[in-house]
Amino acid sequence: MTHAHQRLLIIDFGSQVTQLIARRLRELNVYCEIHPFNRVDDAFLKAFAPQAVILSGGPASVFAEGAPMPPSSVFDLGVPVLGICYGQQVMMHCLGGRVERGHGTAEFGRAFVTPTEERLPLLDGWFSDGREQVWMSHGDHVSRLAPGFEVYGTSPNAPFAITADPARRFYAVQFHPEVHHTPKGAQLYENFVKAAGFTGDWTMGAYREDAIGKIRQQVGDGRVICALSGGVDSSVAAVLIHEAIGERLTCVFVDHGLMRLNEAEEVVSMFRGHYNLPLIHADESDLFLGALEGVSDPETKRKIIGRLFIETFEKHAREIGGAAFLAQGTLYPDVIESVSFAGGPSVTIKSHHNVGGLPEKMGMKLVEPLRELFKDEVRALGRELGLPESFIRRHPFPGPGLAIRCPGEITREKLDILRRADAVYIDQIRRHGLYDAIWQAFAAILPVRTVGVMGDGRTYDHALALRAVTSVDGMTADYYPFTHEFLSETATRIINEVKGINRVFYDVTSKPPGTIEME
Repeated sequence: MTHAHQRLLIIDFGSQVTQLIARRLRELNVYCEIHPFNRVDDAFLKAFAPQAVILSGGPASVFAEGAPMPPSSVFDLGVPVLGICYGQQVMMHCLGGRVERGHGTAEFGRAFVTPTEERLPLLDGWFSDGREQVWMSHGDHVSRLAPGFEVYGTSPNAPFAITADPARRFYAVQFHPEVHHTPKGAQLYENFVKAAGFTGDWTMGAYREDAIGKIRQQVGDGRVICALSGGVDSSVAAVLIHEAIGERLTCVFVDHGLMRLNEAEEVVSMFRGHYNLPLIHADESDLFLGALEGVSDPETKRKIIGRLFIETFEKHAREIGGAAFLAQGTLYPDVIESVSFAGGPSVTIKSHHNVGGLPEKMGMKLVEPLRELFKDEVRALGRELGLPESFIRRHPFPGPGLAIRCPGEITREKLDILRRADAVYIDQIRRHGLYDAIWQAFAAILPVRTVGVMGDGRTYDHALALRAVTSVDGMTADYYPFTHEFLSETATRIINEVKGINRVFYDVTSKPPGTIEME
């Protein structure tokens, strides 16, 4: 652990929204880390040396056998502590208060908190209209405050909604300030970190310097190879590592023939030309498209592409020779997800990266310079490193590429039609100034042909589906509400400009996790 920044520790008791606490703090330029309660002991606290601590919410009851608890020493550090929901109950339980089971006072969802006569700096900016909306989620409730605590806010079902012991800088709230449904929650966090003396030193400029130093220390005189997909994460990682060790980094860009129009050329020219970065452009489109010939099952396609990617990357890595390190664009959400809250075996990380599983097989050590960052912070770092804005703000593109936007059998002809149609669609979105309002947009060529009339002739061509979604995290998505005029104009352009398409549909389904793409 480094001590380059002022650090805040979030002790996680299993809330579904603990990551949001970290997001709110990072937005305030405060460096924080989330650690499960069962990994935080006295030795950890001493090594981490937090300037403040937040106790997260969680589903447990303090009465349950083996209920999650922080080490008692967390209250002896002399730093501000904020307890949220279950964190409030833990604080009261540990410091001499009392918690009772629900008995009609359980509260889930929107509630309104009103202030008491006493004022508290933590609540600066609150209660200008007499009450504040908050988001509750609790079964048990505090029935007696710990010595030294006073009440600063109440709700109909939570008489101790906001409590504090200002002398010790201990604060506890029964609601979740981190969620969107607590509109002034960000203000509360800002007040808390201000009370803790944070100066907002967590900037991408500072992170860039720190990361470069760490890369140099880890790699020494060694060589690094990086699987460059053309996505934001691997690209930012590559540029950062190149800044640290220069020519001792070699990137391998595996072109599987399933990229969008001119995409491979754009990626290669940017990294070879603009950044003068050592890059192997492995054009393996014949290999991939040959192996996919006649395959229509989507899961089989994915497995073929994944296997060939690893084999291709390994082949070119051997050609480089002597590289002891492999670079990956692992992000902080991946790291959090890989730590089991219950302390059991780690859960499987989402397979964001095509090189998952390679290091062990190849005997290489990992270099993961983005593993402390959220996605929006990676984009900010990309700006800091001078990556073009058009590249940083690009919509996510799946590893298997157009293979999953081409349901049914993949052919070169269908891919060519899809590339040109997708390019027209994205051009339309950009022309109308909608690109940044949409999380992801793409076209998919459907495995059906339809009869149509174009001019005086009969056509029998492909149907195209258009999709555009809004999303915060890529887990769930809602369709983007284009106007009829936009859709009409776009469909007309595609049919006129792309030979092989004679019918266009717009997908207006909202999507649950993991099903944003077509296959």
